[in-house]
Amino acid sequence: MLCMSTLPHSTPDLPGAGRYAPSPSGPLHLGNLRTALLAWLAARSSGAPFVLRVEDLDCERSRPEHERSQLADLAALGLDWDGPVMRQSERLREHRDAFEQLRAAGRLYPCWCTRADVREAASAPHDTAGPLRYPGACRNLSAQERSRRARESGREPVWRLDGRSERVRFDDLLRGPCEGVVDDVVLWRADDAPAYNLAVVVDDDAQSVGEVVRGDDLIDSTPAQALVADILGIARPSYLHVPLVLGADRRRLAKRDGAVTLEQRLAAGESIPQIVAWMARSAGLAGAGDPVTLDALLRAFDPQRLAREPVVLPAAGEL
Repeated sequence: MLCMSTLPHSTPDLPGAGRYAPSPSGPLHLGNLRTALLAWLAARSSGAPFVLRVEDLDCERSRPEHERSQLADLAALGLDWDGPVMRQSERLREHRDAFEQLRAAGRLYPCWCTRADVREAASAPHDTAGPLRYPGACRNLSAQERSRRARESGREPVWRLDGRSERVRFDDLLRGPCEGVVDDVVLWRADDAPAYNLAVVVDDDAQSVGEVVRGDDLIDSTPAQALVADILGIARPSYLHVPLVLGADRRRLAKRDGAVTLEQRLAAGESIPQIVAWMARSAGLAGAGDPVTLDALLRAFDPQRLAREPVVLPAAGEL
């Protein structure tokens, strides 16, 4: 992914809502909650609605109790939202309609490659840089070859986007103009369910999302999502990819890092105002001595002030 951040950017008039869309597979950690705060600030500071969506397509890991705790954590921070919470699992008909539209347009193909196949191809000496990309083994199979693959594999295929190596450009409100080659991402799973990269586009459109604020670990998926939106005739949202919160080992924050959830930090003696203040300061929105309230953050919010590097979460009791 190539981004040029040399040009100044200002927040445009947003045509639609901001959003936060967690997966209810476990409690949110402070990195997740900081991203939610930034998404809320971006929407509310511009007068746009702010909506929530529960991305519960992973039936094995999604739990109602996790959804309840996540919504409670957002409310505890003072983050509110407009309208009912959308659940992806209740929108399978809309996802199927989009899938059929893409298939009719000739932009999907079945794939029987396993994850091991993809990893092995990507480990070749000529293709070691950047994120894991699909090598295209099933893209140009004939009808006869597809029948043979289906018969020999004994399993249902996934359906991939035929990205045709298109180079997609988009603007990021923090990074500036970006471009990347579209990967042939999975859009429909072998268990006959939509994959993330299709559902997120369809559901953002259904919720009139005009700005997507999310962690910068997802920026490499943006070209494919933007292309899917273009093919479906959906207006692209604007994007704001923010740096992650890391653990002490400088890997993505996770349960292994100890007290990382709101409940755990409160149990360690930290308060909601302390936690919100750390989120704001670590994101570059407040100085060390500045008083921090949601109202003050709303009045002063500017995406150009956001930090451009990841931050390590302090140990419990050290905020």
